[in-house]
Amino acid sequence: MSSGELPGPAAVLSAGAKATGDPYVPGHGTDAYRVLHYDLELDYRLASNRLTGRAVLAAVAARRTSAVVLDMTGLRALKIHLNGVRVRKFTQRAEQLVVHCEQPLEAGSEFSLEIRYDGNPQPRRGLWGEVGWEELADGVLVAGQPNGAPSWFPCNDHPRNKASYRITVTTDAGYRAVCNGLLVGQAVRSSRQTWVYEQREPMATYLATIQIGRYGLVSLPDSAGVPQFVAAPAHLVARAETALARQETMMSTFVSRFGPYPFPEYTVVVTADALEIPLEAQSLSILGRNHLDTGWESQRLIAHELAHQWFGNSLTLGMWSDIWLHEGFACYAEWIWSEEAGVMPTHARALAAWQRLDAGAQDLLVGDPGPELMFDDRVYKRGALALHALRRRCGDLAFFALLQEWTSTHAHSSVSTPDFILTADRVTGLDSESVLHPWLYEEALPALP
Repeated sequence: MSSGELPGPAAVLSAGAKATGDPYVPGHGTDAYRVLHYDLELDYRLASNRLTGRAVLAAVAARRTSAVVLDMTGLRALKIHLNGVRVRKFTQRAEQLVVHCEQPLEAGSEFSLEIRYDGNPQPRRGLWGEVGWEELADGVLVAGQPNGAPSWFPCNDHPRNKASYRITVTTDAGYRAVCNGLLVGQAVRSSRQTWVYEQREPMATYLATIQIGRYGLVSLPDSAGVPQFVAAPAHLVARAETALARQETMMSTFVSRFGPYPFPEYTVVVTADALEIPLEAQSLSILGRNHLDTGWESQRLIAHELAHQWFGNSLTLGMWSDIWLHEGFACYAEWIWSEEAGVMPTHARALAAWQRLDAGAQDLLVGDPGPELMFDDRVYKRGALALHALRRRCGDLAFFALLQEWTSTHAHSSVSTPDFILTADRVTGLDSESVLHPWLYEEALPALP
């Protein structure tokens, strides 16, 4: 790395590194360029928590710029090439890596960045606790939502910059690396093992993941033409198969309600550690051993994470203020599954959620909750109630036609609340904004239809 101070904010902005303008994650991501593809080659040693990486980014400049700003934290850039030429001037401080171009990149020009780096990755600490790369008792978990991706690779860290990925992980023999997408390569050499995955559908940085553990891979029954797997330690495989026994029917239910499953396959990773909450990543979900239960509380979480493959992973918010488009929809999927599984009708679930909300504080705008409260349970429940109110107004036939139109029209793209309202108006013939507005943009809880 070259010596010298990182330019101040004004200098970086003048160089063309305009931020995304998302107040929920200030300083993360930039609209100055788009990454089209990430090729990540990672070598990780568990005993020392040592990560050595090579990231090759294929990108296109959105405006004339003399510097490329990437998000990266806790790791050290060693060597950088821009369009195959060694970069002599780059600076790094705090959570940004700034690559200075000898000749400005013109708007619309494609470019490649190769970054070699290393370090001891750690979670990023912030408003939402620790996110990103996390050591387990015997392995690794990566949970990137909302801004943990820079803890393990240099990136343009904002969800509306979706890209394809190739992720190659070399780690200790006896451990399986599970990443997004399809396993396309595997090799063993001495005490090291390499795993290669390709995620061809566009993916937001926060959904990129690596899970490393002493995992075996077991096939689950296919459903709706979707291969399903569970990766779990040997002593947890039987429990995992029991807990996930109804996921086959969940998949069929959600395909019938939401439209085709948006990825080639689906994998559930089960950690030997207990986890506070399950986690979703694109094409896979992560459960702790404590979630392996056939009771409703565990089953609703399994349904919730599966639903995120449509709502959050294929259709991804363009601004974090629209988080209800992920969590409200996934929560409503729980209620749909509750009725399908014969546990409790959807309307009864809605009524119970409404009563709990009615008894609590009503000081949150679900459609713009603020960064501190973006994962507040009220965003989940009241977002789901907004959908239930729309369903009650337009009827089941129009409502599920809307969801299928929503997922097909916007598959693998960025979405917003206005996008959903326009789609709802077109499909249902309603003034859907008048139905949704009180639930999303007023503090007082509307009456349940």
